[in-house]
Amino acid sequence: MKVVIARIGDLNSKINSHRENQNSGVQNSASKKAVALATATITALVLTSCSLIPGANKSFETIEQYQSQSLKWGKCYETFTCAYLKVPIDYTNLELGTFKIALIKYKATQPKEKIGSIVVNPGGPGASGVDYAYNAEYIFDKSVLKKYDLVGFDPRGISRSEPIICLNDKETDAAYAADSKPDSPAEFAALIKASKEYAKKCRENTKHVTHYSTADSARDMDLLRAALGDAKLNFLGKSYGTYLGTLYAQFFPDKVGRMVLDGALNPNINIKEQNLTQTIGFEQALDAFIQDCTSRKDCPLPKKLSDARTSFTTLFESAAKSPLTTQSDRVATQSLVVLGTAYALYDNETGWPVLRAALRQAKNNEGTAFLELVDEYSARNTDGTYSNNETDAELVIDCLDWHDSRSVAEIQIDAKEFSKRAPVFGPYFSYNSLTCKYFVPATKDANTRATNKITGINTAPILIIGTTRDPATPYDWAKSLRKTINGSRLISLDADGHTGHGRGSACVDDAVNAYYLTGVVPATDRQCTL
Repeated sequence: MKVVIARIGDLNSKINSHRENQNSGVQNSASKKAVALATATITALVLTSCSLIPGANKSFETIEQYQSQSLKWGKCYETFTCAYLKVPIDYTNLELGTFKIALIKYKATQPKEKIGSIVVNPGGPGASGVDYAYNAEYIFDKSVLKKYDLVGFDPRGISRSEPIICLNDKETDAAYAADSKPDSPAEFAALIKASKEYAKKCRENTKHVTHYSTADSARDMDLLRAALGDAKLNFLGKSYGTYLGTLYAQFFPDKVGRMVLDGALNPNINIKEQNLTQTIGFEQALDAFIQDCTSRKDCPLPKKLSDARTSFTTLFESAAKSPLTTQSDRVATQSLVVLGTAYALYDNETGWPVLRAALRQAKNNEGTAFLELVDEYSARNTDGTYSNNETDAELVIDCLDWHDSRSVAEIQIDAKEFSKRAPVFGPYFSYNSLTCKYFVPATKDANTRATNKITGINTAPILIIGTTRDPATPYDWAKSLRKTINGSRLISLDADGHTGHGRGSACVDDAVNAYYLTGVVPATDRQCTL
């Protein structure tokens, strides 16, 4: 079933939020409250701004009307403005109606020197670009913010933009806690049943559910570019956002402006290869964590690497038989412990210390820290509600983008390869895409990818960033994308953790700043360190 780990997608927006809070000198507990308040305020004001648009719920009759629409910006949250963009539900059948896409803008601080706009996407699929852009002053250097409006948007299906809904809060709780590692025919049958039920609820609870693909969102971005009055799209995409940017470059190569793709996704691999590569990436990140942990006095792991790895598999299996207790009425099941571990591995600065603490707690059968990691990952509030719809949105968009054509028998055979090549995480990640087997594929048309092969994109120079020990978007994917987009440049950051921009490397950040300010990419690929 997808929810538990199923394509451990992208925590980039959450991780960046941690870093931005640290950079601003705000403690995590206080910053979470501030971000929650800001998010609530933005939600209200963005929704209110819809009333500023005459006939906001009326569909356009021609694509030219969509392309020439005028955005009605209204002030929101002090220094921001908000609006809605109209996009067709189906680009091949305009009569089907209109989706409204939520936007937020941080205006250039030196408008007389303004170059244009930079549209941002923090990843996912499922992360809110509106929430991400609220952190504008921590995303880009002041020199860039002087000359660009920073524009965030919630892609179709996400947060404030026609949200995808599959499960209610209690069902989501149960899905995260459910068994993701079938050890018997009965458990595998239960996993298939749960996957089918999840897909069925998505179809029942979300109208137009097959119209939320990344290809559709890429086309929405071109309408956004036109509505912003920019001849070219300037874009920052992180993790999944690199896939969104890649498809835009494929569909609209002559409209690409200054584009940075950080934590690159390789668009030319199938879903099985994608999941397997990610799983191996997490296994390598675990080894890096262990090596760092065992160099510290407070490390609860054995000194020998193989013994430390075994301690994780032992912990996971123990939690399957007897879930860890917590300071709430919930327990930390095997799947929650695995997910909490994986989430912590995304970031060596903020995640690794929490994982060490969680492992120390687990020695006393205590799982509170693991549960807190999962709740942070899933945006679960203390009252049992969820702050956003990332879980459902990620499932649906992934299934539309990467339909799994393997048979159940083939998936079971492939699971053995996962376990062999990644013994700790493989048994839990191998069924990631099972739900997608029971999901209706996206409609195909001339501007939708018929295959997974994208070759030889010819466009303006694009800057690609790859982190050498990135668990979620392995470094090899950045190298592959570099070959796919002709004339692009690759910046390689020698580091642990997910993505490279904004992590403290002047080598990376200076190149990004210079590119946005001058439009010139480095003369050659660049090697950087933290």
